Amino acid sequence: MAGEGATIEGLHVGTHYLNRAYFSLQQALGDNVVKNKILAKETSIRAGGPAAIFAVADSFDQLRAVLYSANEWGLPLFVIGKGSNLLVSDAGFQGIVVRLGKDFMLKRVDGNKIQAGAAVSLPLLVQTASKQGLDGMTFAVGIPGSLGGALAMNAGAHEHCIGDVVSSVMVFSKSCELKVLEARDLCFVYRNGNFDKDDIIVEATLALTPGEPEMIKRQLEEWFGKRKSNQPLQFPNAGSVFKNPKRTPAGLLIEKAGCKGMRSGDAEVSEKHANFIVNRGSARASDIHSLIKAVQIRVFEHTGIYLEPEIEFLGEFAEILIVPRKS
Repeated sequence: MAGEGATIEGLHVGTHYLNRAYFSLQQALGDNVVKNKILAKETSIRAGGPAAIFAVADSFDQLRAVLYSANEWGLPLFVIGKGSNLLVSDAGFQGIVVRLGKDFMLKRVDGNKIQAGAAVSLPLLVQTASKQGLDGMTFAVGIPGSLGGALAMNAGAHEHCIGDVVSSVMVFSKSCELKVLEARDLCFVYRNGNFDKDDIIVEATLALTPGEPEMIKRQLEEWFGKRKSNQPLQFPNAGSVFKNPKRTPAGLLIEKAGCKGMRSGDAEVSEKHANFIVNRGSARASDIHSLIKAVQIRVFEHTGIYLEPEIEFLGEFAEILIVPRKS
């Protein structure tokens, strides 16, 4: 969101702005705002440092207050969902991290459509659709995260994605205006919702189709069973690390390059699924980042293919890899 503030006096000025933003947010959010919250427990891979300011916005008024503070004091702003596709640096994030709360956790079924807040979990939406006999969400069974996060990255599996079933999306702009984007206004592509970087997704309506409840149930059981058998769900992870290239799945490329079992500290390329990096105990974000870089390099050396990360990075990290120019 907002860019970094003035750095005339370096960190001292930054700390001053952070303190002013924190005190103003206390007036609007009360106990919903804290300083220096460690983000490791807010992410599924269980690594990462602190957010200088961490806020939970339970209403549009509170979200407006967060946006105002970020804009007023020139602080970067990051919206966090369930943290299932995110790696936070060990140094943390010198800005405001906001999570959508109560008013963004509501959902309503209207015929074949489900209207839900961005903070509603994807597993809950899959369950709701199934109970209502609505088809179109079975692909998402077992995918963690929130609806907002799923829309932002166009989450998907089994050759389907969330963008396939979107009727409309409501966003909150940097200028605190609500906008409704209809399906025709949206441009979902593979693992990217293509939303404006300054817009916060707050709600969406999904258009599903009537289905046979028993068939939906069987499909859910089958695909969830495959996920359990193929993915290292027993360890903290951030989901698929890399996007799949057009011709060959990233996991297969990583496996053929001999990366399974590679480690950096307590971070390990999963023996079960090579496109997963797991935290085997106390992995630091730097360990995970270093392993991502090592995998990229090895796969490039073996195949000439540059694997693009699917997970999102928050905070300062060393550059992962430069794509070599073709001669």
